[in-house]
Amino acid sequence: SNTIISMDITDGDGADSPKLIPLVNQAAKNFKVRNVCADKAYLSRANFDRVAEIGAIPYVPFKSNSSRKQRGSVIWSRMFDLFLEKRDVFDANYHLRSNIESTFHMIKRKFDNNLKTKTDESQVNEILMKCLCHNLTVLVHESIKLGLEIDFLECFNLISAQKPC
Repeated sequence: SNTIISMDITDGDGADSPKLIPLVNQAAKNFKVRNVCADKAYLSRANFDRVAEIGAIPYVPFKSNSSRKQRGSVIWSRMFDLFLEKRDVFDANYHLRSNIESTFHMIKRKFDNNLKTKTDESQVNEILMKCLCHNLTVLVHESIKLGLEIDFLECFNLISAQKPC
């Protein structure tokens, strides 16, 4: 459905890899995560291990200088073998990552590619609002497509009664 279930807005200067574990942890609080597809920037044994701990399979392509050495990570060597020996199976799952790029495209198409605000805080709020509006758009579209009735007031009351994360 291209719904955004977890996100972290950064200034763009930091490393991507350390961001994966908090995103996976947040997603796993509310969803049964089966697969995690990410690009090479997220390649690390710690990331693979955390994804496996929540019962999901990490599909992150290996770099040319990667080795099979586990260094304590069994899932690393298993995925390395899959990557080398059954590349078609690996790629079929990894390429589901294109859904992420499709989601970015959907947001940019509907809500513009540029940010209008100037300060860092207002830009973060603008991005959050675009993502919220995107998710609401997807929710309404899917509810109509699937013939679901959604009580938005009940959803609001449920969410507003919860403690902040």
